[in-house]
Amino acid sequence: MEEVSARFVAQKISKARWRPLPAAALQPPDIFATGSWDNEDNRLALWAVGELGSGEYLGEPQLLCDIGHDGDVMDMQFLDQERIVVASSTGSVTVFRHHQNNQTLSVNQRWEKAHCHVDQDTSCGGAACTGVICNNPEIVTVGEDGRINLFRADQKDAVRTIDNADSSTLHAVTFLRTTEILTVNSIGQLKIWDFRQQRNEPSQIFSLTGERVPLHCVDRHPNQQHIVATGGQDGMLSIWDIRQGTMPVSLLNAHEAEMWEVHFHPSNPDHLFTCSEDGSLWHWDTSTDISEKPSFLHQGGRSTAYLSHNTINQSVVCAWLNNDPTKDRMEITNLIPNQTLSVNSLDVLGPCLVYGTDAEAIYVNRQLFS
Repeated sequence: MEEVSARFVAQKISKARWRPLPAAALQPPDIFATGSWDNEDNRLALWAVGELGSGEYLGEPQLLCDIGHDGDVMDMQFLDQERIVVASSTGSVTVFRHHQNNQTLSVNQRWEKAHCHVDQDTSCGGAACTGVICNNPEIVTVGEDGRINLFRADQKDAVRTIDNADSSTLHAVTFLRTTEILTVNSIGQLKIWDFRQQRNEPSQIFSLTGERVPLHCVDRHPNQQHIVATGGQDGMLSIWDIRQGTMPVSLLNAHEAEMWEVHFHPSNPDHLFTCSEDGSLWHWDTSTDISEKPSFLHQGGRSTAYLSHNTINQSVVCAWLNNDPTKDRMEITNLIPNQTLSVNSLDVLGPCLVYGTDAEAIYVNRQLFS
């Protein structure tokens, strides 16, 4: 079986997300969603991978169903097994429902102009909704207008809106806890917001020193909520410990162009994945001391780079912040040896990786750790 299966889809893919598995599931994920951008007719699509009931391997991803989407898909998250929340460049936020009995998608709920620029006439021109994060039933969105919305699925009006939460563009958002979120913006700042507080001010602000490099993406460590990874315009990976200081713990040289997404592996968070405008997708592995691995593991089409202690501010506690002397190195593998156009999105779940590119293709690797 090929390690990576590809499918050309005649659409530039802006987002790719695995459907979450039921709590007790043992099998690998088998359905993912994609969203497109910069096409005349953008679409949200659901795809199946893996094996059919007969045990026959599907090979390339198979289209289950798709539906038109107004505007570019800017971000996308599964709310649960059946519902997907999609952020649009038009400023709207839409919840789509996947009907598994007849493999169709329909609009379940929509908040029009959740994000907008208000002009002098107080008419509202749409501002792109740049990021969405879900913790069912809650949905948080951020946008170019610097606004933060807290929605609840099946409720028509926003539960909470923080207008002008930021004077610059908010690019991404993640939950720290059920009541706290963290946003990143276009001037290199991270801000923590506590929904229990009535005032519309961040409870903490962190920033990259010196140049105000726009941050494009953020992810929180799944087990240690104080550890956060961000990526931005300069392609650098920053690791932050939000318990201490206001600056990153580590700044790691990474991609040669914008980093579009960063994801800790949800169940193996010693592994982290980043993708970039430069056409690369990197697997950062802090799980073992590389020097103990047999050298044959480094061969093949993979470029492996090592970072010594000094490069990384004394390595990376919990692997990412650790001062453990055995962690001499971090292994970095580019999973796309022949890179071409931008890799806009990736998602990891279990042994599976999915990613989408401007080369109008989606790729699935189902043996990530083999």
